Amino acid sequence: MSIAASSPRKHTNHIRRTMNDRWAKIVAYVIVGLFGLVCLYPLLLTVTVSLTPERVIDRDGFRLIPAEFSLDTYTYIFAHSGERILRSYGVTTLVTVAGTFFSMLVTCMISYAISLREMKYRNVIAFICNFTTIFSAGLVPWYVVCRQWYGLANNILGLILPPLFSVWSMFLMRTYFRAISPSLYEAAKIDGAGHWTIFFRIALPLSVTALLTVGLMIALNYWNDWWHALMFVEDRNLFPLQYYLYQVVSNVNAVSSGRVPSGAAANLRLPAETVKMAVTIITIGPIIFLYPFIQRYFVQGIMTGAVKE
Repeated sequence: MSIAASSPRKHTNHIRRTMNDRWAKIVAYVIVGLFGLVCLYPLLLTVTVSLTPERVIDRDGFRLIPAEFSLDTYTYIFAHSGERILRSYGVTTLVTVAGTFFSMLVTCMISYAISLREMKYRNVIAFICNFTTIFSAGLVPWYVVCRQWYGLANNILGLILPPLFSVWSMFLMRTYFRAISPSLYEAAKIDGAGHWTIFFRIALPLSVTALLTVGLMIALNYWNDWWHALMFVEDRNLFPLQYYLYQVVSNVNAVSSGRVPSGAAANLRLPAETVKMAVTIITIGPIIFLYPFIQRYFVQGIMTGAVKE
């Protein structure tokens, strides 16, 4: 009797747990979906505003579904700066690819070295790297050293070398390398492998998720960088995309606000607000198309990095 009575009770409890789990998933999906819409709304608004005539913006303000659509802003940008935008795209692509490659190489080599427990003074090296994130000599000495001593003025290297090494990325990669079993390194050493062979054939292949995660963040940093162009670059042919479009927006704002010599822009009405939105779409376009292909690796990397050994 007790066994027969307990079976329906267990079945009822199982149904309740199943229903609770189902409702928990539904609530979780709803919350995540609403949060996704909140995050997506600014992007959609930026796209629609960039496709809205300036006079409609002045009349109705920013709207997700405007009364009119127009490509005048994009026509204006590419008609006046199309060739230079393409050149800036090329500079930014070169800087991003080369900078990401060499940055990852340097970062991974240092991270691998200080992750080895048998390496002498590894804690000292880590402390020195971490010290630079807390204390620095200041902007002026850094500028003088980079521009006069290293000759980075009007040089493509001025956009690649200064942000080449990231201490935060180094410590993140060290966490991944420490997670690799030391027995693999020992087995490789028994077979006659040196540190270069271990680094390129064992450590890096076992850290693909980490490489993609850190590499994406470094690539985003290079892609969005305009500060180093402001500091070192005066040749317009070396302007990266972000800095060149920053100048376009500044010039449009200057003309629209009247901060230009008298008569230089008489009766000229430029699409100031829509230019800002169009410039945003132009700059983030490649990243938006790239991110979905490596999104799952990025999520795995973040989750793995959150687990300490």
